[in-house]
Amino acid sequence: MPHLIAPTGRLRTTWLEAHAEWGPGVHEDGFGLLPTDEVDSPAGFAAWAARLAEDSARCTYRWIVEDDQVLGGIALRHESNDVVQRAGHIGYGIRPSARRRGLATWALGQMVDEARGLGMHRVLVVCEAGNLQSAKTIERQGGIRDDVGGSELADAWRYWITLGEPQALIPGSS
Repeated sequence: MPHLIAPTGRLRTTWLEAHAEWGPGVHEDGFGLLPTDEVDSPAGFAAWAARLAEDSARCTYRWIVEDDQVLGGIALRHESNDVVQRAGHIGYGIRPSARRRGLATWALGQMVDEARGLGMHRVLVVCEAGNLQSAKTIERQGGIRDDVGGSELADAWRYWITLGEPQALIPGSS
């Protein structure tokens, strides 16, 4: 059964394996990884993890883990700012070999509950235009597509999730 954990150096090797699956230059949503982060060396990885921990008042970062294997990442941005308008309150990514198991739907549900616990009333979730799997994931958690946006957002679909009662979804369920 999967669970969400805070980023940890203990799983550095398996995180690097997940990172390698995306390939070079591909953005991995949910990990808080910036182009300036150097994660291949132990010191660089530790510095990146420390930056994420320092940012915890503004963003909750979690890894999706099962049997000590990093399967993906998810982040909840607590504030509404320019980054949120572009990338959403919640961003997530599942490593290619772990997709189509319901992990993203489950993890998104967990972070929606986290947002509710923080007193947030609704959250914005953004996915790449045409990414039907991600769109279905967001819709399963109550996301309603918002077609309002400027031309700079033409390559993205925006969904609002209004936070109501908690929902429990189990990986693999629809």
